[in-house]
Amino acid sequence: MTGAELDDDDTGNRSVGAVPRAVLEYVAREIVDDPDAVVVEMNENRHRVDLRLNVAPDDMGKVIGRRGRVAQAIRTVVRAAGAREGVEASVDIVD
Repeated sequence: MTGAELDDDDTGNRSVGAVPRAVLEYVAREIVDDPDAVVVEMNENRHRVDLRLNVAPDDMGKVIGRRGRVAQAIRTVVRAAGAREGVEASVDIVD
């Protein structure tokens, strides 16, 4: 393969769900007071990625938001990132 052919094949060594996971981790770290406590666990299938977000107990309210609006916004953004990669992504916020 030539260099141009390698550039056209962007599915290379990336794991399924890497983009939604990176988006979730970035957004969560920007929202919370203790970004070092953010842990994202990933369970991947062929076309589906289940992400579990763990944060410090004191930051749980910031991640969920009033009436769950922040949590819903996070889920929407991560779902969109997954769709761009061709996978269905879901987020579960673990307490």
